[in-house]
Amino acid sequence: MSLFLPGRVVVFDYGEVISRTPHASRDALVAATGVPADELFPVYQGLRHDLDRGDLSVLAYWRAIAERTGRTWSTTDIHRFWAIDFTGWFEVDPETLAIVEELHDAGTRVALLSNAGFDFGDPYRRSPMGSLFETVVVSAEEHVLKPDASIYRDTCARLGIEPGQMVFVDNRAENAAGAEAIGAVGHHYTSSAGLRRFLQELADTGATVEKESA
Repeated sequence: MSLFLPGRVVVFDYGEVISRTPHASRDALVAATGVPADELFPVYQGLRHDLDRGDLSVLAYWRAIAERTGRTWSTTDIHRFWAIDFTGWFEVDPETLAIVEELHDAGTRVALLSNAGFDFGDPYRRSPMGSLFETVVVSAEEHVLKPDASIYRDTCARLGIEPGQMVFVDNRAENAAGAEAIGAVGHHYTSSAGLRRFLQELADTGATVEKESA
């Protein structure tokens, strides 16, 4: 059956939902920086919220990593490290992206809401994938992170919908719960197969309700 959800907008997280976990790029980043993984990634993750909230530019983020790991990196060094990290996030799970495309092609509205830095905004929007999304909301541009309620409400406002019309998909349970807290339907993503089952059940339920009300 078609993944058509009339009256709803399915809003996707990006990282580790549409994209795969960038294991290879992380290994390459350790090799390029010369910083052991157990030293690099706690700092990388610890500063990520500041980057994704828009409080740090990409350059400032990497300079902060250098400072906290006791390194000195030129802008050229930082660009190399950023390129390894950035491109790693664009290896997608083809099965999940195929679901996004299937929804879109069936006439279901789809959008993207991602905790990400300023550098992701244009690639999200201008990539082939971006052609599927009606709206792209990037946390750094909003200066607020999921699961803050305001970013879900602002996404709904941009889409011209009530919270109850939004179906939100995220790999972090707290972010799915944040959407549910404003009245949306949340789905904690663990696999493309599980996502498909969840969306098909919504589509089937909607079709049954529509048939009964006809």
